[in-house]
Amino acid sequence: MDGTIVDTEPYWMDAETEMFASFGIEWTHDDARQVVGMGLWESADLFRRRGVDLEPDEIVYGLTDRVRARLVADGLPWRPGARELLQALREASVPTALVTMSVRSMAEDVARAIPFEAFDVIVAGDEVADPKPHPEPYLAAAERLGVDIADCVAIEDSPAGVTSAAASGAVALGVPNIVDLSGTAHDALWATLAGRTPADLAELLASTRTARERTRAAREGEVSA
Repeated sequence: MDGTIVDTEPYWMDAETEMFASFGIEWTHDDARQVVGMGLWESADLFRRRGVDLEPDEIVYGLTDRVRARLVADGLPWRPGARELLQALREASVPTALVTMSVRSMAEDVARAIPFEAFDVIVAGDEVADPKPHPEPYLAAAERLGVDIADCVAIEDSPAGVTSAAASGAVALGVPNIVDLSGTAHDALWATLAGRTPADLAELLASTRTARERTRAAREGEVSA
C-alpha cells in the first residue's frame, strides 16, 4: 500500500521526524529509508533503541494517527499508474488483496477512499504474527482469496516487501519508489506502473512460471546425474 499504491512514505517519514524531534533526537532521511516496508512494531523497537521513550503501541498508533490525518487533509497521493492498473484488474474480475504492514484502520481508510471496490481481501500489519519480510502476510492473503500463491503477482516497493513476496512463492514484482530494489530477490523490476495492464501481469506470471520450471528441471537433472 504505502509507496506502491499511494505515495505515503513521505508522510510516514515526516511523522517519524516529528516524533524524534519531540525527544530532541535527529532522524534523517537515510534513517527513515531503513524502515521502509518494515513491520510497524519492529520499527517501533528500533525507534525505542534510538531514544524514543514511548511504549511500542504508543509509537505505532501515534504515527498512524499522524499519517491518517495527512490523508484526510491532502487526499490519496496515488503512485503513477497504480489506480488505473487496479481498476483494470477489477474490471477483468481478477481477485485482489491489499497486503500492508500498516494497521487495518489505516488500510481501510485508503480502501474506502478509492472510488471503486478495489480489494477482495485486506491483510494488515496488526493481523499477522510475522510481518514482512516473513512470507506470512502474502500466504495469508492467498489463503483468504482461495487461490494458489504460485498464481499470484505481488507488487512491492520495499526490500522487506519483495523478500516477503518471493519467500511466499508469489511472483515478486518490484516497482522502486524511495528505496533501491536492485539487490532484492525480485522476479522482475518495473520502473513504473504507468501504462501497465492486466495483460502485462499475465505475461509476467507466465514467463516466471516457465523460468521456474526450467530451473527446477535443470536442478532435477543435476541430481539425477
